[in-house]
Formats: sequence, C-alpha cells, structure tokens
Amino acid sequence: MGTPEFAVASLDALVKAGCNIVCVITAPDKPGGRGLQLQESAVKKYAVEHHLHILQPEKFKSLQFVEDLQSLKADLQVVVAFRMLPEFVWNMPPMGTVNLHGSLLPQYRGAAPINWAVINGEKETGVTTFKLKHEIDTGDILLQESFPIGEDETAGQVHDKMKEIGASLLVKTVKGLANETLKETPQTQTIDLKNKTLLHAPKIHTNNCRINWDDSVENIFNLIRGLSPYPCAFTVVNEKILKIFKAKKEITYPKETEGDYETDGKTFLKFVCANGYLHLLEVQMEGKKKMSIKEFLRGYRFN
Repeated sequence: MGTPEFAVASLDALVKAGCNIVCVITAPDKPGGRGLQLQESAVKKYAVEHHLHILQPEKFKSLQFVEDLQSLKADLQVVVAFRMLPEFVWNMPPMGTVNLHGSLLPQYRGAAPINWAVINGEKETGVTTFKLKHEIDTGDILLQESFPIGEDETAGQVHDKMKEIGASLLVKTVKGLANETLKETPQTQTIDLKNKTLLHAPKIHTNNCRINWDDSVENIFNLIRGLSPYPCAFTVVNEKILKIFKAKKEITYPKETEGDYETDGKTFLKFVCANGYLHLLEVQMEGKKKMSIKEFLRGYRFN
C-alpha cells in the first residue's frame, strides 16, 4: 500500500527480493497537469509496468473494497507513504500490517518527518519499520537504521537517501517476520524523556514556510533546507512571493534591520537576519521558473 515515488523503491525492493506481491493498493487516479488529465500515482505506474494486480479504493469502508481485500488472503500488508487505515484493514492479515516510517521512532511521529528533522537541524535521522496500531506511528518497532544528515543537505536529498535505505530495511523486516526471527519492541521502552524531548512531525502548512527574518541565520538556513524542494520556504519581495531553494550563511553582526536586503543587481542578493546575512543562491519568483541568483538578478528590477 503506497502512493508516491518514495514508496516505489520499497515495492521494487520487495519484488526483486522474490516476495509474492498479491496486490498493490494505491490512490485513485486524479486530474492534474495541463488539461487536467487523469494522473496515475508513481506506485500505480510501477505496478502496471510489472503486471501486478492493482486496487484503487475511493473509500476503505466500501463493501466492494472489503470483499476485494479479503479475497487476496494476504499473509502480510506493507504500508509505505499511504493514507491512514481503519483497524479492520490493518488488522486483517494474520501477520498484521508493517509500516515504513521516515524517522527513528518514537522521534518525529507524523506526516512530515524528513522536513522537520532538517528544519530542526538534526545531524542524524533514519528509518523505522513497525507494526500498525490505533494511534498513528506508535506501533511496536521491528527494525531501525540510522544515517547522518549533511550540514548542507536538503530534505529532498535526505528523502532520496532514505527511500533506498528504507527499502532495504523493509526487505529485512519482511524476511525476518517470515522466518519468525524478529522481536517487536514497544516504543514506550525506547522513550527517555529525561534526556531528550519527544519531537513531532505534523503536516507542513503555508504558515510554516514563510521566513521570519528576525530569526537566526542558522534557523532560517535550516528552514530553507528542510522545505527544499517542496513545499519551499518563501519571503515576499515587492508584494510577490519569492521561493528560496538554496542559500548560504554569513555569520556577522549586521547593522541593518532584519528583513532588509542588499544586492549589487548582478551577482548577489542577501537578506539581513538576527545574527548575520543569508545569501540566496537559487530562487523562484511568483509566476516565473526556478533559477540561479545570477539569472534572477539579470532579469529583475527592484523597486
């Protein structure tokens, strides 16, 4: 069960490992792009190419979907980047349902674990496989694997590393469950709130993306990394939204007011922060394409 490109790596790894995929369940086709033509999910495209049986339920509680799901007689369900499931769905297979989550649970439970780990300046993250339970991302842990986050890495780069590491961990998990060699560990046994605060990863909203230039250079730099390439941090220049995909730090005591900007009109554009400047390197002005700062400055005139 999965929808976006992140889930394709896991499905592909399971197929290549020789797992018997009795069905792929993904989101219904949705209108999008020019002409609002129906678009297939990344997972569906893969399933079609590999001649896998596909279900695309509009509603999990529909009688037809329930009957289809029961007829599969699946031993195990695997969920990667999918919708929340009702209990009768995740509890149906005899071996239960396994979820792959993009953090070292119990840290960063929620919809956007990669983004929030980078936004918070974490030096390390990882992937966790666990059994689904009632409350989101709280099930017993099966396996975990950690990896470092580079100082300049974006959420997009962490995502691309994570989908491969997660796919490999998922195969180990499925094999371990089949061999009955895996031990389930309740998350309550791994929480040490005396030494570390439990951080969460809620869905990213527009108000999370607007830059507050009163903040430190480090925090704004991490926000830009954590929201790049999507949904992207932004500021407003001349009453238009300017998305920022890439930037670099300059730590120094600024004389100007936070939020002011300096430019030579050719090679640099930097904004004043609480403890320095942030040089913009890759941007996209509202209604325009993404471009380097030099390309942007060649065609833009400031009021």
